[in-house]
Amino acid sequence: MPSSSELLISQLPKCELHIHIEGSLEPEMMFALAARNNIRLPYESVDALRRAYQFTELQDFLNIYYRGMSVLVTERDFFDLAWAYLERACADNVRHVEMFFDPQGHTSRGVAFETVVNGLHRACCEAGDKLGISASLIMCFLRHLDEADAERTLDAALTHKTKIIGVGLDSSECGHPPGKFKRVFNRARDAGFHCFAHAGEEGPPSYVWEALDLLGVKRVDHGNRALEDAALVGRLAREKIPLTVCPLSNLKLRVVDDLKHHPLRDMVQKDLLVTLNSDDPAYFGGYVNDNYRALARSISLTSEEIIAAARNGFSAAVMSEDNRKAALSHFDAVVAQLQR
Repeated sequence: MPSSSELLISQLPKCELHIHIEGSLEPEMMFALAARNNIRLPYESVDALRRAYQFTELQDFLNIYYRGMSVLVTERDFFDLAWAYLERACADNVRHVEMFFDPQGHTSRGVAFETVVNGLHRACCEAGDKLGISASLIMCFLRHLDEADAERTLDAALTHKTKIIGVGLDSSECGHPPGKFKRVFNRARDAGFHCFAHAGEEGPPSYVWEALDLLGVKRVDHGNRALEDAALVGRLAREKIPLTVCPLSNLKLRVVDDLKHHPLRDMVQKDLLVTLNSDDPAYFGGYVNDNYRALARSISLTSEEIIAAARNGFSAAVMSEDNRKAALSHFDAVVAQLQR
């Protein structure tokens, strides 16, 4: 029988603000798309592929992640990928999604930018009508590539501006500080894009400072290592800068050695605005509710802490203030009903 916390998690409306759509490519779909597009994978079966998901660091994961992308070729492929994720999110009672995508991982192998964005955007639009989920796209720059490549990617995005709400920064963190992308982020902000960046997952607290001060981000993806810098923690709390925390990702990539040692409660006690997300669920062992459940079991989250994390998602989301007010009103009504 489900525990009271598991029931609460399943019933709460939620946001997902840190999901790499390419990271939702389940092995079964990877093989199906490979067959559809006549692509040979270096794995003999789904089970063999799953056995390869033994990561000791971020780069181990990225090597397989980029290889998996090779099966995504047509607009239909990108639609099918996003739609499969959105259906899973709907089953987890996710009502708002902001999904990352990595166009450079596709254009570098000859897939047109518009093929990628059109397939993903069509799924986002249909999610509103068919699933009752508001969904939008955040285009990420790959930080292991140079800024000139990011500039060209931004140029391509400008003609699709109505389909993309923001730009982000992901891929290998160590050795690639956010400041490396200062100019392209300035251009993106001037063009009206919201700005986000992965920082403080493997990289030091200084990367979080750079993301805030040099890139002008209003939300930090991961941010675990910010806890090493008291002044930074104070700023994050004072300015209510959201952190998009991903517990199962942290465990799988050895950011923490055991979820019992996850810093979420420390973050909460320091008055940080934290949200819970799945990151790359096909590779890291679970979607949104799985992340909530795993952390609830490991550090004994209270009902109040679960509710606060879910509510924070709506506070941190990119939406109009009218839509935010309506979403929070609905959320609070659900909570009131559940607490009767």
